[in-house]
Amino acid sequence: MSADLQIVFDYFPELSSKQRERLATFAGLIIDWNQKINLIARTDIDNLAHRHILHSLAIAKVIEFKSNTSILDVGTGGGFPGIPLAILYPDCRFHLIDSIGKKIKIVQDCVEKLDLQNATAEQIRAENVDRQFDFIIARAVTQLPKFMNWIRKKVKRSSFNALTNGVLYLKGGDLTEEFESIKEKPTAYPIQDFFQEDEYQEKYVIHIPVKRWKTNHRLHG
Repeated sequence: MSADLQIVFDYFPELSSKQRERLATFAGLIIDWNQKINLIARTDIDNLAHRHILHSLAIAKVIEFKSNTSILDVGTGGGFPGIPLAILYPDCRFHLIDSIGKKIKIVQDCVEKLDLQNATAEQIRAENVDRQFDFIIARAVTQLPKFMNWIRKKVKRSSFNALTNGVLYLKGGDLTEEFESIKEKPTAYPIQDFFQEDEYQEKYVIHIPVKRWKTNHRLHG
């Protein structure tokens, strides 16, 4: 069994042959692993290309990461959205984390077999990460207020990309209440502006800028 990635290639015609090959290899690895560990619902594995790989790459329609951008993927599961984005942006640095060891084992296997020199994986909770990154990415791992509490101090102050450093979050549905419960001002980019499939209705890439001002109070970084 293999995933039909043509939908991905159609939306990203600039992909090199090496990037296409890596995405195909990644899809094959996920399909193989999914037979042993239930990463993706068995009924959904046939939709791997557009519901998982293409969905991950929606972030690339909102921002083109500049070289040397550092990105933390929280709750990566089987490597989404981090691995597709690491394939797309070989000059950026990705660190993929999950609290579940068997999932990180799969991600580490994929990183090794894909020879992704720009990606690392670690079993750790987001709260315990002691480094800072330009962007934090995730796919609906929890409610946004809780997520922001986990990662707010993990974002670097100085921005050099077109968007301010912060969070790029993939989520759907009515987000009004969550937006009102965080102090930052999110921007929701409808994924259907980029991908025409009906399943992307009311699904968004959410950018949440995290501005961290210098202060004399030692509890603030």
